[in-house]
Amino acid sequence: MFHFIARRLLQVIPVMFVIITATFFMVRFVPGGPFTAEKAIPPEILKNLEAHYGLDQPLWRQYLNYLGRVVHGDLGPSFKYSNRTVNEIIAQKLPTSLELGSLALLVALLVGLPLGVLAAVRRNSWLDYLASSAGMLGICVPTFVLGPLLALSFGIHLHWFNVSGWSDPSDRILPCLTLGFVYAAYIMRLTRGGMLEVLNQDYIRTARAKGASEARVVLQHALRGGLLPVVSFLGPAIAGILTGSFVIETIFQIPGLGREFVNSAFNRDYTLVLGTVILYAGLIVVLNLVVDVVQVWLNPKLKFE
Repeated sequence: MFHFIARRLLQVIPVMFVIITATFFMVRFVPGGPFTAEKAIPPEILKNLEAHYGLDQPLWRQYLNYLGRVVHGDLGPSFKYSNRTVNEIIAQKLPTSLELGSLALLVALLVGLPLGVLAAVRRNSWLDYLASSAGMLGICVPTFVLGPLLALSFGIHLHWFNVSGWSDPSDRILPCLTLGFVYAAYIMRLTRGGMLEVLNQDYIRTARAKGASEARVVLQHALRGGLLPVVSFLGPAIAGILTGSFVIETIFQIPGLGREFVNSAFNRDYTLVLGTVILYAGLIVVLNLVVDVVQVWLNPKLKFE
């Protein structure tokens, strides 16, 4: 396992290099600049600003300077917030986004796993049809549609929850339900399919023939193998939840890192865009590595190769 993890971490270096390089030049080739969105700036002041941030240097020199700072963990100053660095902004905003993503993932697992297991155990029953219909609905309705609908229904009409903010514990409910419900649908369908495949195996019939209760057969014998498709999906799902928080944070006005990323793209804040992309890419790589290790733990037939 040590060699497997070390090999995967070494593969991260060229991947992150490509991501940083592509993002750096993509944001620079976009029309406009960090100081052209506001009112007209006198040429001499604009020249001083560009010299202060190093934007007057050739593009290749800016690229090499940025790579040097990234290697030392310095993501540079923010162009929008003149008195703050990207590291400070990420340190302040990231906990909110992680809390939103963790709660949404918890909602997805708590809803999707039980529904998938029950649908597989009660195959072709009304419970199976109900769970499958809910799963199909969750897959078909995107978050940017479901979020405003929940806000309109439970926030504006019923006045049960606030439609924006992150100060009160109840403010977590609508965003987490919006983000978690979509992935709960995928988890439910994967759990159902995995459990149906496992429940038809010979060792499950043997366990039932020996007199094991249905609960023991499902929870002790079938569940471990039935969850393998879900574990495989968790890597892309977590990545989708992290990037999906951009939309949710914008809809519900949550002061998280995803909202800052959207604003930085509009403001041409080059360093904040790059810092956010690097952070999310690193998180996704690490989470995918964890998922691979868990897969081998659940299925000993797999090897660390």
